[in-house]
Amino acid sequence: MTSADKKGKRILFINPFGIGDVLFTTPLIKLIKESYPQSFIGYWCNERIKGVLKNNPQIDAVFALSRGDLKKIFQKSLITGILESINLFGEIKKAKFDLALDFSLDHRYGLISLFCGIKRRIGFDYKNRGKFLTDKFKLTGYSSKHVVDYYLDLLKPLGIPVKQHPLRVGVSKTSSDRIKRLLNYEGITEKDLLMGITPGAGGSWGKDAHLKQWSAIKFAQLADKLTSEFNAQVVILGDENDKVVSDVLMSAAKVKPIDFVGKTSLEDFVAAIASLKLLVTNDGGPLHIATALGVKTVSIFGPVDETVYGPYLSDKTSAVVKSALKCRPCYKNFRMPPCDKDRVCLKSITVDQVFETIKEMLKR
Repeated sequence: MTSADKKGKRILFINPFGIGDVLFTTPLIKLIKESYPQSFIGYWCNERIKGVLKNNPQIDAVFALSRGDLKKIFQKSLITGILESINLFGEIKKAKFDLALDFSLDHRYGLISLFCGIKRRIGFDYKNRGKFLTDKFKLTGYSSKHVVDYYLDLLKPLGIPVKQHPLRVGVSKTSSDRIKRLLNYEGITEKDLLMGITPGAGGSWGKDAHLKQWSAIKFAQLADKLTSEFNAQVVILGDENDKVVSDVLMSAAKVKPIDFVGKTSLEDFVAAIASLKLLVTNDGGPLHIATALGVKTVSIFGPVDETVYGPYLSDKTSAVVKSALKCRPCYKNFRMPPCDKDRVCLKSITVDQVFETIKEMLKR
């Protein structure tokens, strides 16, 4: 490629998945910016997660309307769905991208990219769904190495030297100030040992999210232990979909934590995590937000392989609690078989195990 190409490259990232998957692509954005300093980066994502991209200074445009989002709009109104689709595709076409990095595993995104005039389309050929890609990598699933390292392979056709970079997420001053005011209202100051718990997480799993969630009762017992042993201030975080599980936690806790569940936008949620000394979380988006912010984490993994989906490049700031069962991890190639052991991989993890891990993390 010529130096002119490097300066003027216009690249569209396509990723309709959840928070973690989107953050897993941020090391690639960093590498592209290093190789193509004047490149224009667009990001096509789902509407729910745009808050984790909005404050990333390396992203120039966000198109936050996935195929799943459009499907919901069509179910409500055919005319509105058609108009929203025309507007979205028109905006992408108007941006005149010359390259797409497609992480969707869905041939329809490749087809739309072609219709939008994107000449080069690089992505994964999963179940022969890469028919509209110009450069394709065969994929049966993610195993043995982190998802980020799979994603980095997509840079090889561009001749970009592949190296590891941490995840990245931005925090707006507006959100940071808003969270500070909310914490001050609760009597929390910067001198307090503030710890967060996300008892939900796993939003991209939808109705199956509970399959990778530790017990809300145990989270309540842990919150009480953090309060009594460390005199910690504990804040419960999550979106409105986590309300049921967080209500169980709040009811079971002897000392009521601060409840922010469903009370923050995603941008404010990121700022809230940034204010923590440590986050205790299930496997899911909040873990990767904290990792990207350099906040210490203790994460609880059940059926999912932490080697593949766990905290990335954060050995000094993260610890994973898991059981030693031979049957875990059982989630492989985007599928999880029915469990005949009643989720013992999660149920066998004790409050004391997690608490002792937190103690060790606080010493680092």
